[in-house]
Amino acid sequence: MAGSSRPWACVPRALRWLLAATLLLQLGWRVLQQAEPVQARPLPPPPPLAVAQVASLGEPLAMSKALLLYLQAFEDQPGVSLPWRLLDYERLAGWLGTAQALDPRSQYALVAASEVYAGVADPARARRMLDFIAASFAADPARRWPAMAQAVLVAKHQLHDLPLALRYARQLRLLATAPQVPHWVREMEAFILEDMDQLDSARLVIGGLIASGQISDPHELAFLARKLDALADEIAAKKAILAH
Repeated sequence: MAGSSRPWACVPRALRWLLAATLLLQLGWRVLQQAEPVQARPLPPPPPLAVAQVASLGEPLAMSKALLLYLQAFEDQPGVSLPWRLLDYERLAGWLGTAQALDPRSQYALVAASEVYAGVADPARARRMLDFIAASFAADPARRWPAMAQAVLVAKHQLHDLPLALRYARQLRLLATAPQVPHWVREMEAFILEDMDQLDSARLVIGGLIASGQISDPHELAFLARKLDALADEIAAKKAILAH
């Protein structure tokens, strides 16, 4: 009769098995697709500065923020969270450098480099961020000294690399001479020298800071004078031990 459906029992058994197998294959394929791990996309190369400037349409500050927001969003891709240690830090430094060049007065790129990306549990990647910070600091010491001071701390406490921390601290003393730079920033070199047991060098640095007139605060001068006396006593004690 027209419009009537054929009973399931009348369908050949072989065809029923074929339909069932097809359904199971479809379900299995969907499960495998869902179980397949999502692959994180690699960080692409940064846009050249000239291209970014043209694309900014006269709004380089907005473009700088857009690049940095893109980096933040890139860490959380659909279905996967990309650990910092898997990022290409050479490309990452390029993105940060382009963003900084578009907005040289902003500290955002340097804060991200010194307090976020340099904290990765990978010494090679951390050092790449510190190199970026040091190069940026040298171009504008008066404004970028906070990131460089953080780089000193990362080198000392995270990487346990006192020679690297000393090199950065020395750059701070020599370049960060603007009046608004705190005294302790220029004193970091002396304290790292003390940590390295280079007491005579530490005394020379402190004496140089006092003699140069870079430090004028009476309380700070009194503190440094006491530090010089303490170093002198420690040096004398070490010499006495060696003499015996």
